[in-house]
Amino acid sequence: MFSFQKKTPYINTMKLLSGYLADFLSLLFPELCPACGEALVVNEKIICTDCLYNLPITNFHQQPDNIVARQFWGKINIQGAYSLYYFSKGGKVQNLMHHFKYKGMHGIGNILGNIAGNQLNTNDAFVGVDYIIPVPLHKSRLKQRGYNQSLCFAEGIAQKLQATVEHNNLMRVKATETQTHRSRFARFENMQEVFVVKDAERLKNKHVLLVDDIVTTGSTLEACGIELLKIQGLKLSIATIAYAE
Repeated sequence: MFSFQKKTPYINTMKLLSGYLADFLSLLFPELCPACGEALVVNEKIICTDCLYNLPITNFHQQPDNIVARQFWGKINIQGAYSLYYFSKGGKVQNLMHHFKYKGMHGIGNILGNIAGNQLNTNDAFVGVDYIIPVPLHKSRLKQRGYNQSLCFAEGIAQKLQATVEHNNLMRVKATETQTHRSRFARFENMQEVFVVKDAERLKNKHVLLVDDIVTTGSTLEACGIELLKIQGLKLSIATIAYAE
């Protein structure tokens, strides 16, 4: 009969050395908060505690006639509209969104989605959401970026609303040029015939939460909403990470 020596002391030693190495590397190359640029401390994950508590929250979930909702009045029929933060040029939210969209920090979406989901849970307009649909990227943009930031945000919200993320039904079938520096009308024109719904039957008589990263004029969300509201009995709400004037 063979006997094996226990390797527990060796394993514990290696874990201890790994811990020391990780601590040493964190001193040389500290993880930085993408919003403020300060070094994260023990138990902080991706975003520092100060930013999590002090980023400019809108509290739009407490205002049925908030400024985001007003953008869609007379255009598309929505149950509720919401943005988590105010976006200002050069501010912390812009820093956060830049790292989220262009630096591969997709974990930001889950954190912000959880925060948004907790807030939306307190608003009757968002109670009973069946599906959460992220604004889709064109396949060429998705290949370039590697992930859809709106999907990451949607998944975080879904964890709190107990809703299903439906990310392959609303499709972007036409690549569009950047919306930056375009007028509201030009943005709307740019978004015509961009989106299609693959399986309308699945969304009949459902409450859909359409989510995006930033809302400015609302032209992209409006174009998506026009297609979704062609579906029989569908109720539509909107949520974004940030609102930019």
